[in-house]
This record gives sequence, C-alpha cells and structure tokens, in this order.
Amino acid sequence: MLLLAGAVFLIRHFVQLEQFIALARRAQPAWLIAALVLQFSTYVSVVSGWNAVLGRAGHAQSLRRLIPIAVSKLFADQAVPGAGMGGNVLLIDRLTALGTPRAPAMAALLVSMIGFYAAYAALAVVMLLTLWSHRQATPLLTGVVTTFLLVALAIPSLALWLRHRGSQPLSPRLEGIGPLRRLLAAISEAPDALVKDRHLIGRVAVFNAMIFLADAATLAACLRAVGDPFEPSIAFVALMSGSIAMTLTPIPLGLGSFEASCIAMLTLLGVKLEPAVAATLLLRGLTLWLPLFLGLILIRRQRKPSP
Repeated sequence: MLLLAGAVFLIRHFVQLEQFIALARRAQPAWLIAALVLQFSTYVSVVSGWNAVLGRAGHAQSLRRLIPIAVSKLFADQAVPGAGMGGNVLLIDRLTALGTPRAPAMAALLVSMIGFYAAYAALAVVMLLTLWSHRQATPLLTGVVTTFLLVALAIPSLALWLRHRGSQPLSPRLEGIGPLRRLLAAISEAPDALVKDRHLIGRVAVFNAMIFLADAATLAACLRAVGDPFEPSIAFVALMSGSIAMTLTPIPLGLGSFEASCIAMLTLLGVKLEPAVAATLLLRGLTLWLPLFLGLILIRRQRKPSP
C-alpha cells in the first residue's frame, strides 16, 4: 500500500518532476554536487539525533543502518496522508526490527519531535530578527511567525500529554485505527529518564537545527547553480519562510505553499524572479522528489532487518 500510494503521488505531480530534471541539466555541476552533499548531511543530522537518544539508553545503532530508515520515513511522511503518523509508525517498526527495545525507540521518536520543534521555533525567531535587520519585518510576517510559534509549542505538548495519558482506552472510533492505537500504546512506554533529560533534548535540538541550516545552504547553492549571487542570510530567511508556510497550511507536502512563500521572500529581499523560481524548484527536487524515489526503493528493501 505504501508503494502504491507513493506511485500515485509521483504520477500526480510529474510536471514538477519534469521541471526539476530540466533545471538540473542546466545547473552548474559543482554547485549542484555541493547541494547534494548538503542534503546528505541532513540525513546524518536526523539519525544523529535518534542515535543520541538510543546511545543514552544503551542501544546505539550504526549510521549506515539508520540513514536508510530516515529516507524511508520521509517517504512515508510525504506520500501517505496522516500528519506524519505513517512515518512515526515506520520508525518504531524499523528500530525494533534492528534489535532496539520499543521503549528507547519510542523515546527516540518523542525526544526527536521535541528537539525538532525547539530548533524550529528558535530559528523562526532568528528569521524574524533577520527580517527586522533588513527592515522587512511587517506586522503580517510577525503575526505569521507568532502563529507558528504557538503551533510549535502545541505539537510536542500534545505528544507529551498523550504520553502522560498512558494506555487508557480510546474512543471506539479511534480504537479501530490500528496504527494509531499501537503508536499511542507505545508512547506511554518511553522512559522518563530520556524524555525529561534536558541535556539530551538540547543535543537533539542542535542536530535538528543543523538540518534547517543545511537546507538553507542547499538553497544558497541552488541559487549559485543557476548563476545568481546570494547572501546566506537571504537563503536562510526564504527557507524558513517556506517551511513555516508549509507547516501552517493544510496542503499535503506544502505543494505550492512552500514554493510561493520561498519565491516571494527571495524576490522581496532582492533576488530576481527567474533565478528565485529556478533555485526553489531545484531545492524541492533535492529535498522532496529525489528522496521520494529513493524511499520507494528502500521501503521494499527494509522489509527485513540488515544482517
């Protein structure tokens, strides 16, 4: 079913895939390679955050085993509806298949979620301060960032509340959703020593901040690949603007909302429209479409744990 959903998803958005391929052919190879390396570093950061928690619990895994899981999780999160539920279930399933007990696996998910939104919120504030330095911090943008900060606080708070709630019975309708029932049951098993370890959460937040910074550097490399000069701060603000728009809009994958917001911010800060569009589409190809193709392959290969 995962493979079918992914295939349907890719077919529906084949036009944007064609645009990405055409732009990649015209891009300067050196900067495109730099962008690919930066994107690989994001997966290293993701699994380093997981491994920080697993290592604290005494069940560290090799990065070689965890990176394919990170790619597969992105595929499940993006191609299958459910607010990331499919990717979370897949993460727990794959970690336990590698020999990790379910309690530290669940802790890796929860602490990573908390660290992700902590880093996301902190960088959103940095983005607003950067806009203020460029004299572009309008009341509308300030309101959007404030709304996002409330969402960033609410999501991990909800996860912690569900954990505190424990394994109490769900409503009959929700009990019928197998993955949700199993995930909520597993949440209650996450050890307090890991979920409440502030030093550990801080380390995981740093790893997650590195993901956003690598994505911003990827956008900067894409701008150079299409022949446009750039300032790192502009790429950072545009990346964060697109990410926030994607988070706040109820559109799967943020298709359209990310691109529109990122392009608008680039042009607002002085980048010409054509390179802004080209660089944004290249970025989406590297951060979304290419990993989805790899995820289609890895989902099948990960049916059994590595020896």
